[in-house]
Amino acid sequence: MDEIDRAILRELQIDGRIAYSDLGPRVGLSASAARQRLQRLLDSKVVQVVGVTDPMRMGGQAMALLGVGVDGDPRAVAEELAVHEEVVYSVLTSGGFDLFVEVVCAGSRELLDFVNDVVREVDGVARIQSFPYFGIHTHRFLWNVG
Repeated sequence: MDEIDRAILRELQIDGRIAYSDLGPRVGLSASAARQRLQRLLDSKVVQVVGVTDPMRMGGQAMALLGVGVDGDPRAVAEELAVHEEVVYSVLTSGGFDLFVEVVCAGSRELLDFVNDVVREVDGVARIQSFPYFGIHTHRFLWNVG
């Protein structure tokens, strides 16, 4: 990645739907050159342009962060949990938990059922601590791209 690629990423972080005709001049390129650069970043999977929702504002949904302690390989547990649509984000970590798993369920009852009937049943899961969300205070995807 060079400085122009990083400039493209900064602009996309501000407005992921920016027109190439606006993007190009902002990063010192023509619209077609900006399109080619962005396409290269997309093809290499360095960047992904997606619509991000706030599940807490969509109504009737329950979110939680699950701290998961694992006996054995946490990667295997993460892989097994990843197949469930309720899992929106997971990270391998260290300290008090081996995994943090963010989940979105249709409601409180479904969250309880997911934790008890799905997560607890995965081989290797030793303990779970649930941190239900009451609201999302800050939700941003602005990374320092240099």
